[in-house]
Amino acid sequence: MRRAAIERLLPAAYQRAAVPGSVLSALLDAMETLHEPDERLLADVDSLFSAYRTSEALAAYLTRWVALDQVITSPSGARLPIRPGDLRNLVAIGAHLAQWRGTPYGMRRALEVATGVPGFTVVEPADRPFHLIVRVPPAAADRLALVTRLVSVEKPAATTFEVVVEPALPPIPTA
Repeated sequence: MRRAAIERLLPAAYQRAAVPGSVLSALLDAMETLHEPDERLLADVDSLFSAYRTSEALAAYLTRWVALDQVITSPSGARLPIRPGDLRNLVAIGAHLAQWRGTPYGMRRALEVATGVPGFTVVEPADRPFHLIVRVPPAAADRLALVTRLVSVEKPAATTFEVVVEPALPPIPTA
């Protein structure tokens, strides 16, 4: 709050006593200075809760708000390696993912967003009920810990799974 705004909140006797050089005047100046950091924060408070405008630390915290904090943290409590941009994308579509939790579409979408790599496939073999096979594109092979954690959290509770990295396609010969 600005000094003038604080002063207007005081009783009339105090307002008259807040002349330059008085103790009350110095106190009002100190109050204005102490309020300044909070005023700056409140002026742009919406950026705190925007996945793309908040700080990296708060983006990780926002995963809790969209029920994805267990995805980016291993059972031991260690943070899994997820790139900051992918984390922000995951937070941004967290509500959408919550609607599709436990479905092949939801799992595919979460995997693609968390890794930044398209092309995941989730197969439910007919001969193995309550089992999923998650095929990982070669470009995401270096993020298997994240993929495995995400699948274990996003799959239906009574379902088993396996994660298989697809072989890289051979290069196309040029003539």
